[in-house]
Amino acid sequence: MAILPIVTHPNEILTTKCREVEVFDAKLATLLDDMYDTMIASDGIGIAAPQVGETIQVAIVDLGEGQEVIEMINPEVVEVGGSEIEVEGCLSFPDLYGEVERPFYVKVEAQDRDGALYELEAEDYEARAILHEIDHLHGVLFTSKVIRYVDLEELENEEEEA
Repeated sequence: MAILPIVTHPNEILTTKCREVEVFDAKLATLLDDMYDTMIASDGIGIAAPQVGETIQVAIVDLGEGQEVIEMINPEVVEVGGSEIEVEGCLSFPDLYGEVERPFYVKVEAQDRDGALYELEAEDYEARAILHEIDHLHGVLFTSKVIRYVDLEELENEEEEA
């Protein structure tokens, strides 16, 4: 397992629509493992393949706290509901944060590392993280959805109050 370099903005790979994964093999498993290690080493909760230089539909979300790691291959959003505005950041935009409106609920169909289809439902912070990573697979960056940018000092003050 390896920690991969994270692609940061500006880089056209971040705005490239990724292709579907068709081969579920040891190379894919290694990529998933490396992406996970990279995400953890970078103190992230999600990472998508284009953020490590691969233009394929692969993303990971891990909220920690004993929750299962979510590996999404060829994910497709099939249902959303509700709405909320929260502050987001991104490993590809170090030290940049902004308020983004996203659905409160999401239902996704995806494949696991072995190619098996599964369905996932999530709410709140988990739904937000999943949708953020799926956006990456379509070349959509969170900055295109920012309502208001938040500076680091303001963000730290909010965290202290919580």
